[in-house]
Amino acid sequence: MSPKPLPARRYSGKLIRHRVLVNLLDLAAFVLSGLCAFELRFDGAVPAQYLHAMKVGLCVWGVAKSMAFIAGKLNRGNWRYTSTYDAVRVMFANTAGSVLGGVVLFVLLGLRGMPRSVFILDWLLCCLLTLGARLTVRLIHTSRRANGAEGVQTRTLIYGAGIAGQALLRELRQNKSLMCEVVGFIDDDPLKAYLILQGLPVLGTGEALAEAVRTHAIKRVLVAVPSATGPQMVRILKLALDAGAEYKMVPGLGDLIQGAELGKQIRDVAVEDILGRRPVHLDQDSILERIEGKVVMVTGAAGSIGSELCRQIARFHPLALVGFDAAETPLFHLGREMGKNFPDLKFHSEIGDITRPDTLQRVMLHHQPSILYHAAAYKHVPMMERNVFAAVENNIFGTWQVARAAAKHGVEDFVMISTDKAVRPTSMMGATKRVAELVIGAFQKEYGTKFVSVRFGNVLGSNGSVVPIFKEQIAAGGPVTVTHPEMRRYFMTIPEAAQLVLQAFSIGKGGEVFVLDMGEPVKIVDLARNLILLSGLQPDQDIKIQFTGVRPGEKLFEELNLQHESLVPTSHSKISSYICKQQLDDMQIKEIMHRLQQVVEEQDITSLLRMLKELVPGYSPGSKIEKAAKQVQSNLVKPAKIPMPSEQVESVLSASLTPYSRVN
Repeated sequence: MSPKPLPARRYSGKLIRHRVLVNLLDLAAFVLSGLCAFELRFDGAVPAQYLHAMKVGLCVWGVAKSMAFIAGKLNRGNWRYTSTYDAVRVMFANTAGSVLGGVVLFVLLGLRGMPRSVFILDWLLCCLLTLGARLTVRLIHTSRRANGAEGVQTRTLIYGAGIAGQALLRELRQNKSLMCEVVGFIDDDPLKAYLILQGLPVLGTGEALAEAVRTHAIKRVLVAVPSATGPQMVRILKLALDAGAEYKMVPGLGDLIQGAELGKQIRDVAVEDILGRRPVHLDQDSILERIEGKVVMVTGAAGSIGSELCRQIARFHPLALVGFDAAETPLFHLGREMGKNFPDLKFHSEIGDITRPDTLQRVMLHHQPSILYHAAAYKHVPMMERNVFAAVENNIFGTWQVARAAAKHGVEDFVMISTDKAVRPTSMMGATKRVAELVIGAFQKEYGTKFVSVRFGNVLGSNGSVVPIFKEQIAAGGPVTVTHPEMRRYFMTIPEAAQLVLQAFSIGKGGEVFVLDMGEPVKIVDLARNLILLSGLQPDQDIKIQFTGVRPGEKLFEELNLQHESLVPTSHSKISSYICKQQLDDMQIKEIMHRLQQVVEEQDITSLLRMLKELVPGYSPGSKIEKAAKQVQSNLVKPAKIPMPSEQVESVLSASLTPYSRVN
């Protein structure tokens, strides 16, 4: 089937008149430059012997340069927006027209038919006239826009005199609706200090910011340093805060590509800026190849990671997207958002519990997903220390039921969201997620579905995370509570985490545990101080920081992998992987699930700890759980204090964990 021909271009009368006018103005410049070249060469008195050569030259140059300008499409531009790029094109077209005209004139008139200096003078004058006309129009247009701006202009400094800062200056000069009167630049490069850029001075380095703000009555500082690291951004914020000026952030190139005008994307500085996380570059083609045209299901779809996964997946044109969650209201809002932002996508909201196999079977039978992202989990460490059996039911049994349903119903790819807290865990949440990883590994050995896990650390702004809590405390006037001055965590943004999960899925072959590059760990107390700075306040002065002590199950430092786990680089620079050496088979997993089910039904915390310690080498339970287990043991010796069912007494006294084979 032959492709349809492109529709014929239709030019409006206004466009045709515009191009004819531009061609006539350029032709007038060509003729005038030739005349002036002869006049300058002969001091205003052209000898009679060169009059014929002059007439021929004017005709030849007019035709040759017009051809060069039309071939270069210089008659299609709008002179009001002439740029450096346009100036280069004008110079190149003038050069091409002069060379072409010179060749023709040498053929027609011979080597001595015209003085060589006329050629040089003509080229110089022609460049001056054609460029001058365009720049004059741009200056007049810019002046009119400046005079037409209404309202009080905010006196502004641009922090950063590089490419981003100068691009911002051009935008602010053209878009007067932004109401910014730019006074100058500040730049930390001492070589740029006191230079004049686009007519404005660089007033010094960051240390001179306070003096510049005071001297020039600056009200706003626009930070145009998209390459700044986290510590550099913190320093800039402190300087702006000390100077007493409002500060805003200018986006980097990646944001500009996805957005509209530069000026419209000026925003408040965010916590992501002070962490210095660089944008993620994805292999879009490999992800599109795996997702396009397939039904994708996300458990925990209403949560922070699950909802962002849905947003990211929708960009890759799945046949349908199934959001599965027990939280009704957040899932309702997610469905509305998906319908608004992706109207062509079939999004199905399914309410259900991941521990209910009948519900999972109904949903999978109805939608037949090919890809499943398992993001549903209980994640709050202190809460899971108080609700250990709920953690087991949701994080272990739930994962097992979802994996069983996926394998039974022919899901091609299964991706589980794991956590750095599964490494040498000290919490019930981390231990149960590590067991979930083992469950996934066992399914990989027995079924055709490709099972992988993706492990990463804390996510900025997720539900219940530290950043929203800190913001609430700051808004209330403090204090901001931090558990320990040396507490450190890995952080990444929600979109970054979701994008890297998609990328890991696209390169997974089955059985891997993928570890995302989390950068350097961040001190929680430093994060608190920086958030206070972002609020325009001074830490320890306006807002106090209070240390409350390490909570149950928490570690001072998190790890992304064990020392004996040798990470292998993948095709993506921010993703590594390893094949877990501790592997269980399907029969062992079934036996473990059976034993865990008994433990949960009996609420036997002592047996639960025994099983988890056996399954997860290095698991060190929190003191409260250990204390609860010892209390149970002591109660067994002294039954008069707290009577216990005979079945539980027998279970605690006689339970012995069957050793599970492991490859160490």
